[in-house]
Amino acid sequence: MGKDKNGSFGWLLGQSGERKGKFVLSVILAAVSTLCGIVPYYFIARIVKALLAGSTDKGAYITDCVIILVLWLGRSLFHALSTANSHLATFHTLAVIRKKALDKLAKMPLGDVISQPSGALKSTIVERIDSIETTLAHILPEFTTGIGAPIIILIYAFTISWKLGLAALITVPLGLVCYALMMFGYEENYGRTVRATKALNAVTTEYINGIEVIKVFGKAQSSYEKFAAAAKESAASFVDWMRKCNVYMTFAMCIMPATMLSVLPIGGIMAMRGTISNTDFITVIILTVGLIEPLIGVMSYSDDIAQMDTIVTEVRNIIDAPEMVRPEKLTKTIKGGDIVLDNVHFSYSDKEILHGISMTIHGGGFAAFVGPSGSGKSTVARLIASLWDVDSGSISLGGVDIKDIPFDEYNKRIAYVSQDNFLFDLTVRENIRLGDRTATDKEVEEAAKKCGCHDFIMGLENGYDTVVGTSGGHLSGGERQRISIARAMLKNADIVILDEATAYTDPENEAVIQRSVAKLVEGKTLIVIAHRLSTVKNADRLYVINDGNIAEQGTHDELLSKGGLYSSMWAAHISAKDGEEDV
Repeated sequence: MGKDKNGSFGWLLGQSGERKGKFVLSVILAAVSTLCGIVPYYFIARIVKALLAGSTDKGAYITDCVIILVLWLGRSLFHALSTANSHLATFHTLAVIRKKALDKLAKMPLGDVISQPSGALKSTIVERIDSIETTLAHILPEFTTGIGAPIIILIYAFTISWKLGLAALITVPLGLVCYALMMFGYEENYGRTVRATKALNAVTTEYINGIEVIKVFGKAQSSYEKFAAAAKESAASFVDWMRKCNVYMTFAMCIMPATMLSVLPIGGIMAMRGTISNTDFITVIILTVGLIEPLIGVMSYSDDIAQMDTIVTEVRNIIDAPEMVRPEKLTKTIKGGDIVLDNVHFSYSDKEILHGISMTIHGGGFAAFVGPSGSGKSTVARLIASLWDVDSGSISLGGVDIKDIPFDEYNKRIAYVSQDNFLFDLTVRENIRLGDRTATDKEVEEAAKKCGCHDFIMGLENGYDTVVGTSGGHLSGGERQRISIARAMLKNADIVILDEATAYTDPENEAVIQRSVAKLVEGKTLIVIAHRLSTVKNADRLYVINDGNIAEQGTHDELLSKGGLYSSMWAAHISAKDGEEDV
């Protein structure tokens, strides 16, 4: 991915859209605030000069004090308005970025999404984006003040005398050289700490999630050593980075604030000779005290800017990722419901998984994919569901390539029930209603009754208004499965894909689910990825997939008569069932 010519900050501003004016207004208000903060020093110097001269003009003194008070109040007011506008623009910008990231996830191939480490996408979109809010909201106001104030002070000093201006400026380049040396390799060093922190987080998550397995199999010591190594690397990366930075930062902090050492003697001599007025001398002395502090404030944002650069890179890797392209409108006519796969090839992580799959699933028919684990069954189903795009070949519905069908149009025709049975942390009613957001409560409950889950739902603490917990964790696997099927039934799609729908259910639940499926698929095209062969022996056509190829196809009886892979799988299945009955 190529970087934006203006860097991460330029890219962020580019995402602000109509709120970019808020950022511009923030800079203007910060500049006014800076002026309001500097000008009072001139009046302070004038008061000091008058007092030293023995002036008794109370009116002038009160006037100057009022001006100082008004300017200081103005400084606070304009600074508050500047940061308020910057924060409003920032919140809008981050909301736009999050929306773009989520929109992209919906269009990315499923493989690119699931290849991400556990929690990485959620961390980037939620926590990581959130962590740059403070930097983005404050960088414009603070930089305007931090850079604007020294420039105004130096301009004032140079207008009085170029010698005085140089005296005020002399330590700044030396400090900036130290700062530049500190920044050399800064991105690489910061990147190391980020990688080390991510590795530590991943190992910690793995250790906590796998604690049961670790204890049962006696892997506590090796797992802890892995965690300890990651923690040590994380600490070492920060210590090495801080050690490099502190050397240059110490020199910079010693040199830059020493402007007084050059301004005081030079300005004093010029004032005694009458080259400059006492008022100008006192004003420059006072202003010089505040010359370096704003620059140091800007320098203190180094870590935040480096962090922002890293996070923006992560976010752009999502937003700029390749996506599955579909047209906005359907321009071709879908005739019938036949699904045709023509010489489909598909690779995952540079390894080809499917090697030229061809098949025709007739509309309203019942097709089943069987075969050994890892043979490519679920991959074929996911390609049909348009969760991935084929590498070559084509998949068509009713004579139209699914790449020519808009996502919304195709999704309306597909109901996909996976073995994961994912439920949102919502009520049972809301989870089922995801199948059709316009469905009434009565229609939701009717779908549940058809799927055999109405009784157990009514037995929950709050019935249909019971919150199921994260990923449906408050329910059993069989209960989650039946709610998933009720959701698919409510969708009333033309094509139903069941991916190992009964793989992890007990015989009693399997029977209930089978009856639910029978009602779900009446008059529809059914595609089943089967774990238990007995559930699909009545399929119109069985496809035996092995090592990414169709090894056999036909009806149950036809395949048994061939005595091939399916026949041996069936024999093993029957033997396993007999063994279960004997237990």
